[in-house]
Formats: sequence, C-alpha cells, structure tokens
Amino acid sequence: MTFPGPAWAKGPLYRNHLAGIGAHDPRKRVDPTHMPWAAIGRVQTELGTRCTGFLLSPILVETAAHCLWQATTKQFVQAHSVHFLLAYQAGHYSAHGRVQRFIIPPGYKAGSANTAGLDRATLVLENPIAPPETTLHAPTTAMTVHASTPVMLGGYEQNQPDTLTADQHCTITGTQQDRAGHFLLAHTCAGTHGSSGAPLLYATPQGWQAIGIQTLAARNGAGGLATLLNTSTIFSK
Repeated sequence: MTFPGPAWAKGPLYRNHLAGIGAHDPRKRVDPTHMPWAAIGRVQTELGTRCTGFLLSPILVETAAHCLWQATTKQFVQAHSVHFLLAYQAGHYSAHGRVQRFIIPPGYKAGSANTAGLDRATLVLENPIAPPETTLHAPTTAMTVHASTPVMLGGYEQNQPDTLTADQHCTITGTQQDRAGHFLLAHTCAGTHGSSGAPLLYATPQGWQAIGIQTLAARNGAGGLATLLNTSTIFSK
C-alpha cells in the first residue's frame, strides 16, 4: 500500500510511478544464498498474484494478508493455491513449499487500510523446506526501537520481480496507527509494489530479527509502514 491515500505494495501492478521509492533509488541486488536474504522468497498464487515472504521456521512463512485477498470475489484465495519459492532468483529457487493452510489475525478487514496494523498472514507449509539456520527470528519479548534505528528491507518488486533487491541503509522514523488503533512501524526504506510481506530487518548480537512485515509504501518519496511482528514493541524517541 501507499500512504497517505494507501496503495497496496503487492504485485504485479506495473505503473510508471514507483510508490515508496523516491527520486533516488537506493535498492541493490542482494545474494539470496547468504543470510538474511536466504530466508526470503516469493509468495505467489495460481491466480498470478506475487508478493514477498520469509521463513520464521522451516515450515512457517510470514507475508502480508492482503496478498491473499481476491478483490473480485471478496474472498481469500484457497490455501493450496499458494506457493512459496525460497531464495527465488530469475526462475530458480532453493526450495518450493505448497501452503497447507494460513492464519490471519481476527479483526483484519481485507481491502481496506483501516486494519493495516493486522495485515499479516502466517503460511503453514505442507513440509519443512529449509534448515533452522535459514530462518529469521521474531522478537519474543518486548523490545524498544528508537528513531534512527538502522533497518533493512528486501523483496521482489514490480520493476524487478525476478530479482531480490534491498535497501540496506534505512531507518525507523516512528509509529503510526490505523483507524482501528493498531500500531505500525514507519520507516525510510525504499520498497514498492511487490515488496508487501517483506521483512523489516534489524541486526542483533544474536542474529537478524524480523521486527515488521512490509505492508504500505509511501505514495510520494521513499518509505513505508510495517505491521509489527510483536505487538509489545515499544517506540522511543
């Protein structure tokens, strides 16, 4: 999505204007064989929708819930029609997982930014597809993030849908609330349509953590909003 006047960051939506990028494009190709990029893959449905997702365990993938919504039928897609291609790159990938079922937070209203703070989906794969060391961690306890906290964002985006690109030099700027009162993290990372579901990455001494899920892209300029992976996250100026 974009904000204000949100537009979803899912793809493929080919437009001349790249929402969420700005005049200077800092995104670079990254190596999907090395962490943290090796935990990221492409989420795609048999109807042609494409987004980004990432492994939280060998059998669990996180992505944005709006990627699974069919605007024409006003229903979510069938789980078995969703596929996850780990470390996808130009038609090749390290593993393929078919989705058995998916879990969406109660209260999420698809097709609207009113509940963007709940815009996440957990995909349960039929089988494990990667070892534990090729997964990202989510905060399990309350954590505090500050303005200027360095983060990264990488995904499969509309103008380079077959290549994993990332903004590796961006920061947290604050929080915003959706109309239902759920918090999202605001950031300066460049990311456009197709980046929905990408992890907002934060480096810790224990390794890379995914602290948010890309949901919205700024309409003008770089930046976006990410749904919190741990709602106990605290923002401090």
